Amino acid sequence: MSPSQRPGTWRIGRVVGVDVLIRPSLLVMGAILVVAFAPRYEDRGTSPYVLAAVFVVALYASVLIHEIAHVVAARAFGMRVDSVTLHLLGGETLIEGESRTPWQELVTSIVGPLASLAIGVASFTAADSMAIGTASDIVWSIGYVNIVVAIFNMLPGLPLDGGRVFKAIIWQLTGREEAGTRIAAWIGRAAAVAIVVLALTRLGNDTATSVDLVISLLIAWFLWQGSSEALHHAGRSARINRLVARDIGFAGATPPPGAVPLPVDLRGAELLKAMAARPAEAYALVESDGTIYGVLTARAVDETYRETPR
Repeated sequence: MSPSQRPGTWRIGRVVGVDVLIRPSLLVMGAILVVAFAPRYEDRGTSPYVLAAVFVVALYASVLIHEIAHVVAARAFGMRVDSVTLHLLGGETLIEGESRTPWQELVTSIVGPLASLAIGVASFTAADSMAIGTASDIVWSIGYVNIVVAIFNMLPGLPLDGGRVFKAIIWQLTGREEAGTRIAAWIGRAAAVAIVVLALTRLGNDTATSVDLVISLLIAWFLWQGSSEALHHAGRSARINRLVARDIGFAGATPPPGAVPLPVDLRGAELLKAMAARPAEAYALVESDGTIYGVLTARAVDETYRETPR
């Protein structure tokens, strides 16, 4: 297993220098989509399931292009990207670290839906230039689905790309990344509930199928899980961001002999990284001019983290 490969995934190759992984759930969804789209290709002289399978493979290639757009944008900002994972309901790009500014968050998020939109427009254009038949129908279907994916992904709720765009806007307006994450995550939860309600109200509709219901419930589950993880991450990040060495340290205290020096102005994740790099029970907090400010203990940091409201 390569360093970037996560448990429960299969590595199928590399694209633009990153591992492309798939989860078994991708095959499950692929089978569902083949069954759902096969009736569209009946009476074409070729097995409708073969044609539906061609469509599904092309669709997953579109999803990969969507994710590669995220990779390119993240790398443009100097972020490291280890892998792209295709799964049940799309894809996920594993970007190491987080956006440092709202602009980075917005750009790395919006390029995915823009890529899907471009594929959709290009597919419609190509289909219009082709003779009417099975090939043009498949290309047109690819375009239609990509347009739907682009629109759906731009809904302002996490974990969708539109949720990240919305988060970036709130972050820019308020100066608080946490606020953007929480608002977009709750919108994501509301969207999940709305999808479930809509799916249940369609149970008595003759046009609704069991496949439609399954896909709707899977999408709702994906949204709820992703938004819940975002809320948990926001709470954890808020607690970390409130760790300030100057506030937690004991001003005027004399450091023990050989204490590891740390800048007194360290805070948040940078403080934790510095402590993790040189583990100790107590640190000497040092001002920028080299004078000793006081002592910071690992226990004080731990207690402050636990006591900070979520």
